[in-house]
Order: sequence, then structure tokens, then C-alpha cells
Amino acid sequence: MNFNQLDMQLLNAVSDLRAVPAGPVNIRRNGEVIARNSSSNITVRSKEDKPGLVVEVKPGTANETVHVPVILTKAGFKDVVYNTFVIGENSDVSIIAGCGIHNDSHVDSGHEGIHEIIVKKGARVRYIEKHYGQGEGTGKRILNPSTVITVENGGSAELEMYQIKGVDDTFRSTTAYIQEAGNLKIVERLLTHGRQSAESDIKIYIEGKGGSAQILSRSVAKGTSTQIFRASLVGKTRCIGHVECDSIIMEDARIKSTPELVAEDSEAVLTHEAAIGKIAGEQLIKLMSLGLTEREAIDTILEGFLR
Repeated sequence: MNFNQLDMQLLNAVSDLRAVPAGPVNIRRNGEVIARNSSSNITVRSKEDKPGLVVEVKPGTANETVHVPVILTKAGFKDVVYNTFVIGENSDVSIIAGCGIHNDSHVDSGHEGIHEIIVKKGARVRYIEKHYGQGEGTGKRILNPSTVITVENGGSAELEMYQIKGVDDTFRSTTAYIQEAGNLKIVERLLTHGRQSAESDIKIYIEGKGGSAQILSRSVAKGTSTQIFRASLVGKTRCIGHVECDSIIMEDARIKSTPELVAEDSEAVLTHEAAIGKIAGEQLIKLMSLGLTEREAIDTILEGFLR
């Protein structure tokens, strides 16, 4: 496995890796798999018909983590990958994904990840996906993830989506189907600056009785960046759902937030909250009274808000 300093810098940014882990792992660089390993309970293999991988977790597996990060370091490279994750019945695992792009060129680089996640009966999964861009080139760093997740009876899933910084354009599409007594929580953390644009479109269909869903989004927009957030909850039976979107807007940025609730049953309980605003002056004054500069106080507030 040939990892240089740049590779490890990107891997650490998106998956907290400082070395290749001993457990199940798949590391993809510039469209090629450069590290792969399975465990006795988690199989990692290539798709047969298209670029991408299949991760299969055996029923009853617990306390295991699989790492599947992607890094792009080749100028002008555009990567498309199709991944399927099957979480076996009554298992409890974590998936650490994410993509880091380094682009020093004048041409765009991009990654498009198309994911399918199937959470079987009674299973639990925590899926963490971080996006990060860097480099001094004028070419864009583009990330367009698409996820379809099915949570079967009594299953539970938590999706944590982070856009750290340096991503010029992104469109994130997430569609979820929740069956009886299933539960899904989606957490988004997003930072845009400069002339960046970010769009997130979430649709959740609660199809089974006793199902529940929660969407929590926090974002910060700086410079002249733009953000669009759309979240749709469709309750088709007795269920509970909540959407919460909080954003801090700075300088000349623009943010549009559109929560949508659709109840197709009288026992569906769906709620939403949305707020967009600037940093409160009293917060700055309090921190500056403790000895911080205005810039340090702003950074501290933003770091805590996006945590």
C-alpha cells in the first residue's frame, strides 16, 4: 500500500485515519482501490457490473466498524462509484465513509457517490460521511452524493453528513423508506464560504406503523456562498417525524430553507422548526470580555454551532 503524505492528510480529514485500519476497509484513490480488507463478519467486495463495492454485514454482528473513504488527488479527475451496504438482521455496526479532494489545477475535479443502504430487521447502523476540499487551483472541487436507504422492521439508522470546507459545488440527494417501528435520524453539518454553492434534498417516507424520523440540519454560509435546503417528511401511517433547520448567515451569503410535511394518515404526527439569522451580538460581547478577539470569538461560536 503506497500512501504519501497528501493521501494521509486527506484520509485523516474525512475519516480520522492516521494509518490503514486492521478491520474491514476499502480505500479508493483516483478511481482505483488501493487498500481492501474484510473481516469474519463483514465482507467487502467489488461490484460485478459497475465501479463500486458491496459491503455485507452478517446477522448478529456487533461493535465493528468498516472504513470506506475516497480521495482524489489527480488533476481534473471525475470519479463515479456505486456502493451497496447490507446490514444484517440484529447487527450493530458503524460505517465511516467520506471523500477528500485535492485540486491544484485549473480544471474541475469531482466525485459522485451513489449509495444504497439496506438496514435489515432489528439492525442498527451509524453512517458517517465527511466531505472536504483543498488545493490552490482555480478548478472546482465538486461532490455530489446520492443515497437511498431502507430501514426494515425495527431497524435503526443514523446518518451523519458533514461538509467541512473547501467544497465548491455540492448536490446531496437522500431518499429514505422506513418500515414498521423503524427509526432514522439524519444529521447535517454544512459550511460554505467564498462563491461556493450547496444544495441538499431529503425525502423520507415513513411507511410502517410506529416508524419515526428526525432531520437535524445546521449550516453556516459566509462570503457570497449560497445554500438550499429541502426536507420532505411523508407520514403514510401512524408515525412521528420532525425536521429542524438552523442556519447562521454572514456577509453576502444566501440561504433558502424549505421544510415540507405531508400527512397521509390522521395518526401521523409531523413537526418542523426553521431559523436563519446572524451571530447574536451578546454572544460576541461575552466571549470578547473573556479576552478573545472578535475573529477568535466568531470562530469559537461557529465551531460550537457546527459541532
